[in-house]
Amino acid sequence: MTVYAFWNNKGGTGKTSLCFQSICFYARHHPNERILAIDVCPQANLSELFLGGLANDGSGKLLERQGTMPRATVGGYFQTRLPSPYSPPASLSAADFITKPHDYNPAVPANVDLICGDPLLELQANAISTLANNQIPGTNAWVAVVDWLSDLIQPLHEQYDTMFIDCNPSFSIYTQIALSAVDRLVLPVMADDSSRRAIQNAFSLVYGLKLPSDIYATYAFATRLTEAGRDLPKVHMIAKNRLTQYMGPASAYAAVLRSITVDVGKLLASNPEIFNFNDVDSGLVDIRDFQTTGVVAFARGCPLYELQAGKLDVMGHRVTVHEEYRLNCVEAMEDLVAKL
Repeated sequence: MTVYAFWNNKGGTGKTSLCFQSICFYARHHPNERILAIDVCPQANLSELFLGGLANDGSGKLLERQGTMPRATVGGYFQTRLPSPYSPPASLSAADFITKPHDYNPAVPANVDLICGDPLLELQANAISTLANNQIPGTNAWVAVVDWLSDLIQPLHEQYDTMFIDCNPSFSIYTQIALSAVDRLVLPVMADDSSRRAIQNAFSLVYGLKLPSDIYATYAFATRLTEAGRDLPKVHMIAKNRLTQYMGPASAYAAVLRSITVDVGKLLASNPEIFNFNDVDSGLVDIRDFQTTGVVAFARGCPLYELQAGKLDVMGHRVTVHEEYRLNCVEAMEDLVAKL
């Protein structure tokens, strides 16, 4: 089983909408596979999308799942681990936390299951960090805590073929818990200087590259995970997301994107072991800005291939989805999913 994560420590890169569309497209192309999506983000936007989006009361349906006993979310699972942080309780059942989104949103492929996100993650973060930093003879507390998600999904390896994790744009303890369970990392970026810096920051945070001092290296995520004999996720793809159709080769946007490509090429040459591709072109994918088409799909919790062109009602407003633009969006997602 392969576990992918969509993550960038910079917000606003379109990570969640890209993750949602990727999961739906992948599931459509692999109807005989069982797929699990895990929303490790306190905003829980991925969950709301899967449950119907803004227009179809996705938030209300998410609240319903948060109100079950036990709470059918990743926060509900973490809640069961707080009293038992260093070994999973014997009574733990992953099925208690899994939702079938197709039952709430028929536009979503029936072969996708979901562990919903939860705002509780922010409230739990301080307690989890404290538990991870405890000094316990004979126990590596940090490793035991960052293994929480691995503990949950390990028994599911025979049940699912592929998993996708949507991570929070941070490097908080729950993000580290998510990334430690991942095989392959998808990094969405945008055509701006902050995205270029975010790429550099991401490689520092996950792989300990270019840290300002050896002091930081001692406590780095990469150091602690590799010392425990665990593998780091490999960068599988960098998605240049939300590209404008008006971007010409001489534009400032294009210059920034070229610089990102150059930066990735240098890292690939100096640290090939952290990548899941051998040349830059095979690891990069361009995603044109979805514009109105993406807004409508997001509002409706709808995969782009299911979205109808024409005039549509979105929260009482008439919005036009142009078929040409919709097909461009579908083509872009097909290119991305072909690399998974």
